Amino acid sequence: MIGPWQRVNRRIAYENEWIEVYDDQVVRPDGEPGVYGVVHPKTLGVAVVALHADDSILLVGQHRYTLDVLSWEIPGGGVAFDEDPLDGAKRELAEEAGVTAGAWRELARFSLMNSITDGRGTVFLATGLADGVPHPDGTEIGMETRRIPFGDALALVDSGEIHDVFSQVGLLAAARFLRGMS
Repeated sequence: MIGPWQRVNRRIAYENEWIEVYDDQVVRPDGEPGVYGVVHPKTLGVAVVALHADDSILLVGQHRYTLDVLSWEIPGGGVAFDEDPLDGAKRELAEEAGVTAGAWRELARFSLMNSITDGRGTVFLATGLADGVPHPDGTEIGMETRRIPFGDALALVDSGEIHDVFSQVGLLAAARFLRGMS
């Protein structure tokens, strides 16, 4: 049993390096037979709100194949389930932006579109930043970086220009945390 759902059978309908798609035969809560598709990411998602001393934040811009758009986001990526999410966040920030941080704080944990995926994410705040040289992987070639005032980033969330859920959750959680510090 999974809550009021009963899984009768599970098969992998599709698999690649990053995801598995499960095709589950189920008994629904109303007792009728049914199907449920689940997208299972093979990693935990992590992202970083990198806050500079001048109150600007770092954004990375990369083409997102799924939407066919250039998406401005906070740095992030996938972390193996047996890896400490903070270690993965540090690696992703250095890889995508060449930045290291002296202080880290977990801001939020969340699930992503939990009606179709069991994917989860964790967002961190990084401060005490030092610039370095990015080392993007093969899927990140052509990635751009820019710094913008934190308030401008929040306005981009409000306008929908920043539409990535990791970025939205991270920026809004950082705003809440920083408001509590004032």
